[in-house]
Amino acid sequence: MKDSELKVLVKKSYGNIAKKGGSCCPTKGSCCGTAPPEEISKGIGYSEDEMNAVPQGANLGLGCGNPIALASIKEGETVLDLGSGAGFDSFLAASRVGPAGKVIGVDMTPEMINRARENAAIGSYRNVQFLPGELEDLPVEDNSVDIVISNCVINLVPDKEKAFKEAFRVLKPGGRLMVSDLVLRQELPLGIKNSIEGYVGCISGAVMKDVYLDAIRSAGFDEVAVIEESAFNGFADSVSSIKVRAIKPL
Repeated sequence: MKDSELKVLVKKSYGNIAKKGGSCCPTKGSCCGTAPPEEISKGIGYSEDEMNAVPQGANLGLGCGNPIALASIKEGETVLDLGSGAGFDSFLAASRVGPAGKVIGVDMTPEMINRARENAAIGSYRNVQFLPGELEDLPVEDNSVDIVISNCVINLVPDKEKAFKEAFRVLKPGGRLMVSDLVLRQELPLGIKNSIEGYVGCISGAVMKDVYLDAIRSAGFDEVAVIEESAFNGFADSVSSIKVRAIKPL
């Protein structure tokens, strides 16, 4: 299937999630399972305080880790959230950067952008903006952000190296990348690898761990390191959830 066709399917599936505001992923056993969003988020590293700090409905349980926990966000910084969804991580980052800082959320699904903007209005967030756009062509200026975060989204991007090159472009020299994502420990069975539901559910689009890390290095990043890694529930032999940190050289 062509990349453009995959994107249409992803938009449709995640648009439905945004409109329903229900359980996280479109398929059972996919990127986050079928448990309530709060239970999923607790299991991947979010605290009760973090979950209670955002508007109701911002947390759809779509992540596979907590990139905020290791991002070392400081007051006054600018944070870019790739694949921001309904705004969960963006709102947590907004609290850390404070009124002098700024958070930009980018998502290609119109329904997610609309929902995130509604949540921002409910929570009276004045330092957050949500922009429609694709990760391979970000609507963000060169050398303009301090930190790029992303949570279980780049696995959905067909051209991962291009997405990381875009992240590199928009980061300031010395800027940090902090990504939570799914990678493969071994190749998936063809039945799953060729499954549209598996792709939309964050599994089939995942690549081997070394390929994923090489894509980050090829984009120009230094100090690429896996900070945490754990077997992914339901695919323990073949899929890992990882947190990766990298730096744009000065």
